[in-house]
Amino acid sequence: MKLVEQKCQVIGKDDAPLASKEIYNLSTEISAWYIGKNFIKREYKFDNFRQAMDFVNKVAVLAEEQDHHPDISIFYNEVELTFSTHKIGGLSLNDFIMAAKVDMLK
Repeated sequence: MKLVEQKCQVIGKDDAPLASKEIYNLSTEISAWYIGKNFIKREYKFDNFRQAMDFVNKVAVLAEEQDHHPDISIFYNEVELTFSTHKIGGLSLNDFIMAAKVDMLK
């Protein structure tokens, strides 16, 4: 099942972060995202501030629905989103699911 078709699941503090091989395999579905050691990040550029904020508001609604929230930075017409599963100190499947779903919002 594609990432965008999945729903975020509850992550327990005892769950392990994804292994490198799993991260590599999942990254093929979100190729525009930068994969860091314990996070994934992407920048989005818009024509103006209003479009950037409209996008951020859509991301906020999605994050609430999925109960998985990004760190968000806004620089006038640019939005930077970072996902990491802080509870486990690394990446979980939820981070990749959210990245795929967010990409559908743009």
